[in-house]
Amino acid sequence: MDLYQLNDQSCDAVLEQSALPVHLLSCPDQIRYLVTYEDRILSVQDSRNEQETIWHLYQQSGQLILEWGDLCSEQFEVTELLAAVEAAFAIFPHQKKVYLSVPIQQSAELFDSGVLVKADDGRYVVYVEFFWQQSRIWHTSPRSQAYPIYTVFSQGRRHPLRPPKPEGTVYQRYITWLGRTLSFRTVDADADLKCFNRWMNDPVVAEFWQETGDFSKHRTYLEGIQADPHVINLISCLDDEPFGYFEIYWAKEDRIAPYYDVDDFDRGWHVLIGEPHLRGKPFVTAWLPSISHYLFLDDDRTQRVVIEPRADNDKMIRNLARCGYAQLKEFDFPHKRAMLGMLLRERFFAEQLWVPRNTISPHSVSLS
Repeated sequence: MDLYQLNDQSCDAVLEQSALPVHLLSCPDQIRYLVTYEDRILSVQDSRNEQETIWHLYQQSGQLILEWGDLCSEQFEVTELLAAVEAAFAIFPHQKKVYLSVPIQQSAELFDSGVLVKADDGRYVVYVEFFWQQSRIWHTSPRSQAYPIYTVFSQGRRHPLRPPKPEGTVYQRYITWLGRTLSFRTVDADADLKCFNRWMNDPVVAEFWQETGDFSKHRTYLEGIQADPHVINLISCLDDEPFGYFEIYWAKEDRIAPYYDVDDFDRGWHVLIGEPHLRGKPFVTAWLPSISHYLFLDDDRTQRVVIEPRADNDKMIRNLARCGYAQLKEFDFPHKRAMLGMLLRERFFAEQLWVPRNTISPHSVSLS
């Protein structure tokens, strides 16, 4: 496949060269839509009934415009609009906003949630920075409101009581440059034990995790994580193919807390990628921003995400830097010399860090 610098000009050039349509998936409110883009026409098909709505997506005077295409009808679902907007920002990934020329019947909901803003000239506009904070599009079970704050103590640390742990799939996102859906789901200790054991005994993983062992050891390990209220363990999948393991944690209760000025809602994470054929840059640029995105969506009060890889893990530290993590300092845990990395919520959304800086174009999957 050819490599392209990911920007609107190169995307336009690829579209002009390719006779094939661009296919995307979007799942707002867990409703699956197949979105197809060709010749400035965006079709959004509902997987439940195969009904299709037509939109026009084009650039005019440097502005990105999404226009309702069915002149015979003024009705469409909010989820159809969300799917069309997600596709617009995926196809033109460096646009900061898209102007809507659509009949808005559900304006209160859309304005109240921040999806829509009314511009000074009276037009409706969707800002990418607002849109990517809409948990209903990628977070599969968002809470209707923030979990109440109730202060508790555990292991000598004062912190907010955490919400119950989720179950099942918690996040999903269609990755345009892979043509596959990335998802995170909670660990099932019985179903995932064999896979987890194989990954932990992989020499590449063992070098950093140092948790080799038999099934009994790893079952005890998983059960310990699941019993810990401040940690959630997840399996990452591409089109339901498991390939990695994550532990996400509340930093206030974690071992990292004494090493920086921790906030009540800071989150952190650990990762291993167990499948060798799913390692490498195209995959890192999918899962690394996505785990950050999930943690920011999971609680709007989370302003910082932290990570503490081993200080000599140069590849991981480079990947983190490319995805917006600042390297704050090296410090000593009892078991390792670590690098403290931190990603700010404001930076993630303002700089659109879910978009790789230099990777395979979302349309190059149709080229050879």
